[in-house]
Amino acid sequence: MTKAASPRLAAAESIAAVLERWVNLSEAEDEAAPDTGTADPRDSAFARHLAYGVLRWLGALEWLAGELLDRPLKTRDRDIHRLILIGLFELWKGGAGEHAAVNETAECARMAGKPWAVGVVNAVLRRFQRERDELLKRLDECIERFAHPDWLVEHIRADWPEDWQQILQANNRQAGLWLRANRARSSAMQLEKALIEAGFEAHRHPYAPDAVEVRPAAQVAQLPGFTEGLWSVQDPAAQLAAAWLDPQPGQRLLDACAAPGGKTCHLLESAPGARVTALDRSQARLARLRENVDRLGLAGPDRLTVIAGDGLHPDAWWNGVPFDRILLDAPCSATGVIRRHPEIKWLRSPEQVEEAVALQAGLLRSLWPLLKAGGILVYATCSVLGDENSEQISRFLQVHGDARPEPREVPYGQPSGAGRQILPGEADMDGFFNARLRKLA
Repeated sequence: MTKAASPRLAAAESIAAVLERWVNLSEAEDEAAPDTGTADPRDSAFARHLAYGVLRWLGALEWLAGELLDRPLKTRDRDIHRLILIGLFELWKGGAGEHAAVNETAECARMAGKPWAVGVVNAVLRRFQRERDELLKRLDECIERFAHPDWLVEHIRADWPEDWQQILQANNRQAGLWLRANRARSSAMQLEKALIEAGFEAHRHPYAPDAVEVRPAAQVAQLPGFTEGLWSVQDPAAQLAAAWLDPQPGQRLLDACAAPGGKTCHLLESAPGARVTALDRSQARLARLRENVDRLGLAGPDRLTVIAGDGLHPDAWWNGVPFDRILLDAPCSATGVIRRHPEIKWLRSPEQVEEAVALQAGLLRSLWPLLKAGGILVYATCSVLGDENSEQISRFLQVHGDARPEPREVPYGQPSGAGRQILPGEADMDGFFNARLRKLA
C-alpha cells in the first residue's frame, strides 16, 4: 500500500482499513503511517488523533455529513466521504484551527487524485461552519448523538436502564494513560515520584494500589523506567483482577487466555511464591508475553510455565495436577474498553457477541474440572453486556452444584448477579466484570 504523505490522508487510510477490512486501529496505523522518510512524530500523532476521533464520533459525523451533502457520494468516492468526516471532526471536536481544517482537508482531495472533489469538501465544511449551532441542536435530539450502532445502544440500554446514557457518554471520552508499578522492582509511590521528577503530572489510583496515571500521555520510550522493567501499561480495572484471585505463596495458578501477559505478570509480581501457568492458543501472542516477563525480570522455570494450548481442550496440555486458583480472563465483546478502542463499536456485531457467549461458556465448562476442591476461579471480562457477565455466571451456577459465588466487598463497581460490574469511566477505569467462584469439596 502506498503510504500517505499527509496526516489527514494517513488518518483516512486508517479509517478505511477499520471500516472496509475490519482490522483494528493499531494495525491500520502501521499501514497508513506517513511515508516521508523519517516521519515527523507530530504528523503521526495528529493522524492518530484524527483517526481515533472520527471512529469515536462516527455515528454522529455520518449524520452531520448526511445533512450537509446535497446527495450521497458514489461508492467509489468513499475516500472523499472520509475526508469530509475528518474535516467535520476537526471543526466540531478536534481543536484545530478552522482555516486549516477546511483548506487542508479540501486540498487532500487533490492529493488523492480527485481535484474535482476539492470544491465539494470545501463547500460541506464551510456550510457546517455557517449552520453549526442549528445542526448540533438537531443532532442532540437524535440517537446518533451517542455515536454508537443502534444494536449496541439497545443492548446496553436493556442491560443498564439507569446507566445506559452514562455508559455511552463515557465510551466517547478518551481514557487516560495508566501504568502498573512492578512490585518486584518498584512501587506506585516510587513510580509516581519518578514521573513527577521527569516533568510529568502523576497520581495514584484510589482502588488499584499499583496504578499510577501519567499526564500528558506519552510514548513509553519517553517515560522513565520502562526499559528497566519498573512498570507496565495497564488500566486500573484490569489490575484489580489479581486482587480478586488473591494468590498465595506456594499455590499453583492458571492464567487462561493469558497473552499478551498483563495479568500473568501482575500475578507474578503480586505473589512471588506462587507458580503460574500461562495458557494461550496463539504462539505469536505468547511471544509477546515472554517479552513482557523478561523485561519485568519475572522469568524463571520455577515460577512460570508457558503453554500454547486451547482452554476448551485441556486434555491436550494438562498434566492432571489441579490448580489452586484459575483466572479466566475470557474472550469477550470488549464493550468495556471502547473509550480506548473506539473501533470496537463498528467492528462488533450481535452475532459476534453470541459467539463470544458460547466460547465463554465452553471455557468455564472445560476449565472448572482443573480446579482443586476449595480452590477459586475468577471469571473476568472487559465487557458491560449481561449476556457475557452476570447471566453467563448465572447459567454456570445453575448446572454446577459444586460452585459457590464469593462476592467481594469492595468500594468500586456495583453488584451484578454473582459478580461485580465496573462501568466505563468510574474512577477513570475501563468497564470490567469480575466474579469469584469457590469449588466446594
